[in-house]
Amino acid sequence: MNAPGHTADLFGEPAPAVAAREVLAPQAVLLRAFAQPIEVSLRAVIDQVTAQAPWRQPYTPGGRPMSVTMSHCGSAGWISDRKGYRYSLTDPDSGRPWPPLPEVLLHLAACAAADAGFGGFVPDACLINRYVPGASMGLHQDRDERDLTAPIVSVSLGLPATFLFGGAARTDRTRRVPLTHGDVVVWGGASRLNFHGITPLKVGSHPFAGECRINLTFRKAL
Repeated sequence: MNAPGHTADLFGEPAPAVAAREVLAPQAVLLRAFAQPIEVSLRAVIDQVTAQAPWRQPYTPGGRPMSVTMSHCGSAGWISDRKGYRYSLTDPDSGRPWPPLPEVLLHLAACAAADAGFGGFVPDACLINRYVPGASMGLHQDRDERDLTAPIVSVSLGLPATFLFGGAARTDRTRRVPLTHGDVVVWGGASRLNFHGITPLKVGSHPFAGECRINLTFRKAL
């Protein structure tokens, strides 16, 4: 399946001629520029979601502010505070349910997952992280989800970043993977619980997001 052509067929927008694929580990694939053809639609839905669920500052259980700000859409949102890490059906700031997952995001996640070998993926949660220069994400596993057989689909938008992808143990060697606007990483199966993170974001500007990076992470949480 040709990734950009498949995306263009779904959304009716022009696509790059070639999509480079890179295997990061067993059942972990990088799809270069996969999301670029629908960047206009992505910008619109991100603005819609964050208008309903404004960016919020998460805190670690120890009380330290994380360097990213977050919003969410779908049936559940991932939250972090002094009570720990978990999924919540409502926005803690408003008490309201999270905005529903827009159809364009559901299609993007399903197409990327299928292209990486995970057919039938239907996420119920999308975490939207905003990184400013200096913001980072330490090595961690995504293990708060009930269904660990479903993959993770991560979309990088805006400023470039360096993605760290390791193994099943925190001490395993990590691979440094440059990510640019529109790149999508999908991992599951044998690599589902691999440690991963983002190094501190460098200063810059991008037409899509200005002086920041936006990351969409799709999961089957409930």
